[in-house]
Amino acid sequence: MRPLKEKVSITLDNDVVQRIKELADADDRSFSQYINMILKEHVQPQDSTNEEK
Repeated sequence: MRPLKEKVSITLDNDVVQRIKELADADDRSFSQYINMILKEHVQPQDSTNEEK
């Protein structure tokens, strides 16, 4: 079963929105999919080799 998603509303600077749209388009993803992907990468715990630094 696919994990549940939650709708949220955020306010972003126009230049950030435009850049994310460009990156999402280049990666053949929707705006929402791209934001979800980059947020997951940012909040994931790093592997143990990086934690020791």
